Amino acid sequence: MKDPVTAVTGITYDRESIEQWLKTSKHTTCPVTKQALPSDSDLTPNHTLWRLIQAWSAANASNGMDLIPTPKTPVSKSRVVKLIREFGVPSLYMNALKKTEVLAEDSERKRKCLEEAGVPKAVILLLIICHRQGKISCLEQALRILHLIWTPCSEIKALVNQNCDFIDCLTWILLCETENPVIVTTHVMVILKRVIEVTNSRLLETLKPEFFKQMLRVLKSKTSQQATKSALHILIQTCQWGRNKSKTMDANVIFELIEFELEKPEKHVTELIINLLAHLCSCADGRAQFLGHAGSIAMVAKRILRVSPATDDRAVQILKSISKYAATKHVLVEMLKVGAVTKLCMVMQADCAAYVKEKARGILRLHSNLWNGSPCIAVYLLTRYQ
Repeated sequence: MKDPVTAVTGITYDRESIEQWLKTSKHTTCPVTKQALPSDSDLTPNHTLWRLIQAWSAANASNGMDLIPTPKTPVSKSRVVKLIREFGVPSLYMNALKKTEVLAEDSERKRKCLEEAGVPKAVILLLIICHRQGKISCLEQALRILHLIWTPCSEIKALVNQNCDFIDCLTWILLCETENPVIVTTHVMVILKRVIEVTNSRLLETLKPEFFKQMLRVLKSKTSQQATKSALHILIQTCQWGRNKSKTMDANVIFELIEFELEKPEKHVTELIINLLAHLCSCADGRAQFLGHAGSIAMVAKRILRVSPATDDRAVQILKSISKYAATKHVLVEMLKVGAVTKLCMVMQADCAAYVKEKARGILRLHSNLWNGSPCIAVYLLTRYQ
């Protein structure tokens, strides 16, 4: 034991162990007595036992035993409520945020206490007020706290879905000049990703063009790997609603995605880029912008069978959309020249999912008249799909 505590049943446990038991057990009972033990029941520090543990550790120091650090005092709910009240006082909120940030960074137990006391909601409301008043002094602390203790509970979902104020606030922060722009941008993007995940479709459909321009700016700046991935997740989530595909394309996202992918980012980023491109190529304007980049088809063909099954599926889907709805002679010849047709043939032979092979087979059938003179495809088309 490092931090002995006594439950209401009179049995002493190590704090970390009993808290984990209460957190994960379906039936919250005292492991020894089997009596009901509410998850929010008080755990009283057993100071006598802790002093005995310390004395034993000191006596056995020659055998390699280290003294157990003094257990940190659990934060009380009344203290947290007092800090929340201070968020609304102009002369006190900075100091209150700093204290709350220290608590949030200290331990999982204290973060849980902050969540239960309503700190996430209070910080969100504070950030919205800062946005309206143009204050930037407390942004980093507030974002750090929200990054650590965000919980998508029903109260937070209701607050986020009332209007676009919080999304507008986070978009505004991306434009602010702060002391640590990398940290601030990363925290904003992670929080924004979590917000979009709980936002209803009605609000997602009303996102402003400026929102998509900021997502593009984050992608181009390559602030951090985490910010980049969050931006891609956000665009994938939002482009499926309303006119967001058009807003995304108006921000010239497709061109930047292809340029980004040509730099050979890590595999997970590639998965996200190809996934987003597949969504955008499902409409005519998206396909036109995709084909407007000289390296688009070659890039997609190159990624097939080199990244992951998910990337194979989305990349073949892009080629399917292009070959079905934008198949000019120039495009079809380019697909042959840059190896896209060869890759489709390889998909037919590779250990891919049946539905991916069926997509590839459909593309090959669709343009067999033009491609049947190619050595790499003649066997397939002339013998099977005459």
